[in-house]
Amino acid sequence: MTTGRTLRVLEISSTLAGAVCGRLFAGLGHDVILIEGADPGLRASGPFTSEGVSLTDAALNADKRCLAGITASGLTDAAWALFDRADVLVLDLVPSRADALGLDPDHLRQRFPGLVVVSVTGFGRGTELSELPSDCLLAESYGGLATMIGQAGRRPLSLGGHQVAYCAGVTAFLAALLGLMRRRRDRSGDVADVALCDVAAYMDWKSDVSLFMTGRSPERTAAGEGDWRLLQCRDGWVGMIYLPRHWPAVVELVGDDALRAPDLADDRVRASRPDRWWPVVERWAAALPAEEIYRRAQELGLPFGWVVRMSDVVASEQLQDRGFVPATDSAWRKLAAVGAAPAAGSPFGGRSLAWRSGAAPSRSTTVSWHREETEPAAGDQAVAGGDLPLQGVVVLDFGTITAGAAVTRLLADHGATIIKVESAERADTFRTWKLSPAEVDRWADAGQRVTSPYFPSNNVGKQDVAIDLKTPEGRELVRRLARRCQVVVENFRVGVTTRLGIDEPTLRAENPHLIYLSLSSQGQHGPESRFRSFGSTLDLLSGLASFTGYEDGRPLWSSYEVNYPDQLVSLLGAAALVYCLHQQLTGVHLDVSQREVVSWTLGPEIANYLCDGQDSSVTGNRRHGVTPRDTYPTRDRAWVAVACVTDADRSALAGWLGRPDVADRDQQWWIAHADEIDAAIRRRTTASDRDELAAGLRIAGVPAVPVLTAADRATAARFADRQVVFEAAGSPVKGFPMTFADYRPAVHMSAPALGEHTRDVLREFCDLTEVEIERLRSRGVVDCAATPVSSGRPQGAD
Repeated sequence: MTTGRTLRVLEISSTLAGAVCGRLFAGLGHDVILIEGADPGLRASGPFTSEGVSLTDAALNADKRCLAGITASGLTDAAWALFDRADVLVLDLVPSRADALGLDPDHLRQRFPGLVVVSVTGFGRGTELSELPSDCLLAESYGGLATMIGQAGRRPLSLGGHQVAYCAGVTAFLAALLGLMRRRRDRSGDVADVALCDVAAYMDWKSDVSLFMTGRSPERTAAGEGDWRLLQCRDGWVGMIYLPRHWPAVVELVGDDALRAPDLADDRVRASRPDRWWPVVERWAAALPAEEIYRRAQELGLPFGWVVRMSDVVASEQLQDRGFVPATDSAWRKLAAVGAAPAAGSPFGGRSLAWRSGAAPSRSTTVSWHREETEPAAGDQAVAGGDLPLQGVVVLDFGTITAGAAVTRLLADHGATIIKVESAERADTFRTWKLSPAEVDRWADAGQRVTSPYFPSNNVGKQDVAIDLKTPEGRELVRRLARRCQVVVENFRVGVTTRLGIDEPTLRAENPHLIYLSLSSQGQHGPESRFRSFGSTLDLLSGLASFTGYEDGRPLWSSYEVNYPDQLVSLLGAAALVYCLHQQLTGVHLDVSQREVVSWTLGPEIANYLCDGQDSSVTGNRRHGVTPRDTYPTRDRAWVAVACVTDADRSALAGWLGRPDVADRDQQWWIAHADEIDAAIRRRTTASDRDELAAGLRIAGVPAVPVLTAADRATAARFADRQVVFEAAGSPVKGFPMTFADYRPAVHMSAPALGEHTRDVLREFCDLTEVEIERLRSRGVVDCAATPVSSGRPQGAD
């Protein structure tokens, strides 16, 4: 439970990203004061109840207090008085607006040296795009993520809801906590800069690696191609998701003799002759309900998912069992039904950290901190150490692929010592990701272990030990390591850690103070807790896919080339751990459900169904209150994104279109004539090249950016300058989702080989002698590897 110091957080925001950050602090029990002016802020953001209550406001401003502290001339004295005792300021105004209010982050640091300022904007401060609004479509387009969402041959899409705003809000929360951790070292605050477009690029890191491996920028894939497909069922859609080794289970699931042809067991045959078997699967799926297929598949160990809508989220026994959505007769649902409180529970897991779900605030002219303190709390006593905020923290890392491994990579960036545990038989899947069996064998013949270019992005800066957890001696080594660590991270399927002897009760018996993070698919308990999933499965089960797609209504996922849920979950998992470290919460089991984390970003949409029965719908790139908002083709076979957030934006667009007659029309007129306006924009955009067009639109006052590809991103100076991506050993490596004024995260240039640090770690943390280590090695309990080798050509090969 939350028992650490109550933090004092000021929030001056007008968009979702800042509100998400403030909501995470408020939900965890901290004193958050929202300072507002005449602008209605989130109260004007849909969806709305039939009574006109903003469900976005109810979801993201819950449990905050509100001060009417902004006037035409700046902040009131009452607002400024709060700064002296504030720990954190969350600021998401565009730079010109912030500066006009006297809120330039650098000046605030000088005036309030202990304050941690987190600036959340669409494109960061000090760039040519700084004044653009924090719209997700603009950010995802310039960050390159939109290039990957949608279908081949059709326009780029924004993910359903407001995903990048939520991710940026979680990133801002993490940045604030890192700033607070670092403040303990020298009593000094910091300024963190979070840009939505950087967060979008950070999440699309796989495209950078794909470009490096193939020489081509990856793009959206055709919905009806490949091994993973969305199949239309009798009442909806199901995601057929499987690995080659699962083919026998697929054959058993479908039960059609046509799939039992011996040659179809060969992956290459299936890939070359999809006409022989896909029609069989499609006919089978069309006759059955989606949820039934999902459950049958899961019984066979297949990680299928089905496209749930908000009505299904609310009815889910799994989510009800964990308290994420209310049971039918709960008082919580009654509150949500009138829009007074959030309809979705905690993204951190219902039994992990105490979470509040109260009402959104009304404005007041007199607000003061609940608890006045003249001396720093004990938790903020200065500590000795280096420059990075997590130096001295030791993490036992069982994380794999992205969801778990990326959490510990984030901790390594900020100074933590990460001990990654693998074995030759249970190595991280990303070590050989996208490498052919022949390529892996060729390296093995050369006596070397190959490392895929995908592996470093989530694993640079770690120490790797190879331990066989199937042996009693191996499990004893892990228990000894646990005694010397503060944190454990795992993202196995429920039940695996118990079989391996690394479960939370076992390791907590060795070290009662451990912070143990489990990042399972659906949480550690509940009727679906043992089901299997990949990132694409969670696109479907969370409800996200039911809002992502074109206007024809077909749902879409982010695809395994992006696996968006993994990216969001890793940011939240890292934030949860840093939160516990800052608050000095020990002996905590963080039971985080990846499904719930993604569903949490759809809290207003869940409430919209509870309140007024409005279920999921696919609307392309259109969103509440922002029109026009879409991507448009250009003469050079590229795309440009436009998002008009205000009446001034629309008036500027009317001038650019040569339509002065509509410049003064209200928002409802533009919504009613959206198709007509989109057609007019397309006629103009197809006559110009992308970059010239986007620049011209901005000069005219219209928010617009080019839709970048991975190749464009590789040549855009901002992403290298801000270290969103960097090169290590010749290949691109995922960088950082935020920047800080006073320090830069550690840049690690290599990922470890399997077992590269076994000897060092066992000597330092288990106090073993070289003789003891050699004995364990000779018996196969541990593996001690040589220096890592990146993929390419084996050394000495012809």
